[in-house]
Amino acid sequence: MNTEKLQESMYKLIVETSTNLPKDVRRAIQSAKQRENAGTRAAMSLATITNNIQMADENVSPICQDTGLPTFKIKTPVGVNQLELKEAIHQALVQATKDGKLRPNSVDSLTGKNSGDNLGTGLPVIKFEQWEKDYIDVRLILKGGGCENKNIQYSLPCELEGLGRAGRDLDGIRKCIMHSVYQAQGQGCSAGFIGVGIGGDRSSGYDLAKAQLFRSADDVNPNEDLRKLEEYVLENANKLGIGTMGFGGETTLLGCKVGVMNRIPASFFVSVAYNCWAFRRLGVQVNPETGEIQEWLYQEGDKISFAETEAEKETAATTEQQIISLQAPITEEQIRELKVGDVVQINGRMYTGRDAIHKHLTDHDAPVDLNGQVIYHCGPVMLKDDEGNWHVKAAGPTTSIREEPYQGDIMKKFGIRAVIGKGGMGPKTLKALNEHGGVYLNAIGGAAQYYADCIKSVDGVDLMEFGIPEAMWHLSVEGFTAVVTMDSHGNSLHQDVDKSSLEKLAQFKERVFK
Repeated sequence: MNTEKLQESMYKLIVETSTNLPKDVRRAIQSAKQRENAGTRAAMSLATITNNIQMADENVSPICQDTGLPTFKIKTPVGVNQLELKEAIHQALVQATKDGKLRPNSVDSLTGKNSGDNLGTGLPVIKFEQWEKDYIDVRLILKGGGCENKNIQYSLPCELEGLGRAGRDLDGIRKCIMHSVYQAQGQGCSAGFIGVGIGGDRSSGYDLAKAQLFRSADDVNPNEDLRKLEEYVLENANKLGIGTMGFGGETTLLGCKVGVMNRIPASFFVSVAYNCWAFRRLGVQVNPETGEIQEWLYQEGDKISFAETEAEKETAATTEQQIISLQAPITEEQIRELKVGDVVQINGRMYTGRDAIHKHLTDHDAPVDLNGQVIYHCGPVMLKDDEGNWHVKAAGPTTSIREEPYQGDIMKKFGIRAVIGKGGMGPKTLKALNEHGGVYLNAIGGAAQYYADCIKSVDGVDLMEFGIPEAMWHLSVEGFTAVVTMDSHGNSLHQDVDKSSLEKLAQFKERVFK
């Protein structure tokens, strides 16, 4: 095998997966756009999402800054050296990370140290299988942490909020899947896709669920019972009203794929792998002798261009009139005037802060004056040029709920007025926003190119010892748009949508499948 060509092919697969959304996923997103009502927050979010997809294409840059944990599923003919293939993948990952096509995401679980090249113990995940065909089939999924954290596993029988008892039958499985969509809310960057694994043990069930995400969004399940189940879930999950980013709306789920395997009598697991709208999954057929790509997978049909519709123009015009401009640093008086549903644009300075920063600030002084400032829950993809200057390659929001134990205390301690993230936060933060005079702003999850374009310069960085994603970056921004979803008056859109979607979930309590 030509190892140089093989490494080049793996590099192409990695870059294309990170930057170019598959055609089947584009079609699903286009359908969601057409269903949404003009002028709504969901319509604005979908317009931002499709704009971001186009920008990632044009810039050949990551669709989302969280390029996830690379997982490869590979089928090889008898006689192919799998060690050579594994080494080619490792070298391609290192190069793609160096080139800013992937964010360095491999962290030592004990020390917290980032390897800086996406390699490490157990990473990347590569699953080999031998088959009788004469070519190598390589498939890659880049599944980010926000959606990975919304994976869920049920052990039947069980009691489910809103749905009651789920038994060891097809209807109990139905209830688990519907509940899995409800519990994700907007935190997994909805509208999303789910893969479901029925049976197995705890680990093989999750493997089966994730394997369903490698199926095309357009395929038809050959098992008649599972086909009906997939169609039922896709139709009815969109009646929950959770919507894009959890803002409410007509589309919560873009795809549902279900697989089944045998189990032992004592255990009955239903495992659900949730995936965000930025469904980065591609594959290639590789010649085992030359190492060259023979064919790309998941690319059947025409490529959706996402031309702006009249409804989008109407939404954009409506939103433009309603935008509230804020210049950092922000006063408490300005914050108290904001209410849930307001669309704001931030200009001036903001600072990134994720898990490591929040833990650090709990016990230490801040490296900069944060009074009146904005914290952005973001782990960007950054590249340094030959002159030593940093440039943002991708910079969308990360899921905020992880910072719930720290956020309120840190805002009060340092005088922070606004926090930007995705998916909302909990009661402790909401109480602190009310007491302190703060606000939570929901940015559009996955829109890493759209927000990178709003960042005009990188003016500094602190705490680089935590690694690029976890460092505190000083960013100068213009027109950074987000929606107020938690205000200083005790209101939370996330609580409201959770409550209303639970009420809607209850209508699916009665038996459907015998």
